[in-house]
Amino acid sequence: MAQTDRYSTVSGSPTPIGASLSTPDPNGSPGEIPPAPTVPVSVPVTAPVTAPVTAPVSVSPSPPAAARPQRTRDTQATGTPAKHPPRVSLDALKREIAKVIVGNDAVVENVLVSMFAGGHVLLEGVPGLGKTLLIRTLASILQQNFRRIQFTPDLMPADIVGTRLIQEDDAGHKSFVFQPGPLFANMILADEINRATAKTQSALLEAMAEGTITAAGDTMKLARPFFVLATQNPIEMEGTYPLPEAQVDRFLFKILLEPPSKEMLENILERTTGNEVAELSPILTTDEIVAAQKLVRDVPIAKHLREAIATLITATHPKNQAAPQPVKRYIAYGSSPRGLQAVALAAKSLAFLRGQNHVSFDEIKAVAKPALRHRLILNFEGEAEGISTDEIVDKLLAQIESTLTLGKPG
Repeated sequence: MAQTDRYSTVSGSPTPIGASLSTPDPNGSPGEIPPAPTVPVSVPVTAPVTAPVTAPVSVSPSPPAAARPQRTRDTQATGTPAKHPPRVSLDALKREIAKVIVGNDAVVENVLVSMFAGGHVLLEGVPGLGKTLLIRTLASILQQNFRRIQFTPDLMPADIVGTRLIQEDDAGHKSFVFQPGPLFANMILADEINRATAKTQSALLEAMAEGTITAAGDTMKLARPFFVLATQNPIEMEGTYPLPEAQVDRFLFKILLEPPSKEMLENILERTTGNEVAELSPILTTDEIVAAQKLVRDVPIAKHLREAIATLITATHPKNQAAPQPVKRYIAYGSSPRGLQAVALAAKSLAFLRGQNHVSFDEIKAVAKPALRHRLILNFEGEAEGISTDEIVDKLLAQIESTLTLGKPG
């Protein structure tokens, strides 16, 4: 039995930023509509009516033009006010989240960028840094359903996807009824995802990649928006199942969560050891989030910046003759084309959240490391010398930026 989407989505194709969502007049400009000519009432309806070709005839009187709703830029053809594109402010979202989360502005920003780009996040950090609180707070201000899944070695796919149960009605008839699992929510925290077996990880992979779930031969569509924030502990690796490269590549971002500073710890102590509880205000609705995700894809990228992103990705491959020496020396495998899409979509999302009408190289630099750090694989020499993939990406960005600067007209 297929499960339908619980939320309505914005119909139609995505509208460019700043464009109106109203319906234009099919006959031309949205001025006054002239009344149609009428004929005397004494003419029978069934009688043949003859009129010159240039003078159309209307049998019934038309209402005056003033009584009919006029189609302006802010009015749909039905006469109701048109819906405008949602206004999403990155600063407003970060201020609301900051009522609960102390510091970590870069982490919060990257999570928001990934969500509005329609991607998912792999968050790596030691326990107790507020990973669960972050996504719970985000779900609260965006008015979304939230579920937390603690991954363990004995967790089975049916535990997260759902299963069929035998149900008996009042008449005594028994039938199988599908009981949805925790993945049927808008925002999912997959806590310590590397502790589950590959079988359970693959069940999550379908939900992340396709937005669907298959159970007992039936494929069900998940509600939109659908966002997964998966965490893994970098300290305890015993008894874990490292994520395969195919699944790591499905995450738009890999975010590294650093330990808090002394000032942050003092702020955390003040907020969490008293009786005062922060009150969060809702900012967006489900329809507005889905509409914003569509608008993100309409943010334009100039041709020279598209070429810069493609150059960045090809430069990560050590077998490429144009690859710089650090890549040939320390990298075993470069980024896949999915990394190209990740950088472009994340840059569009960040430009949209910043209120810009197009992508600049600043957005590309801001999203390149979280989008590519888990897509570059170091060789033995790179691991032995302690080279990080972030260092490689920084060097590539510096070379590309210098090329763009030299190529600007003087």
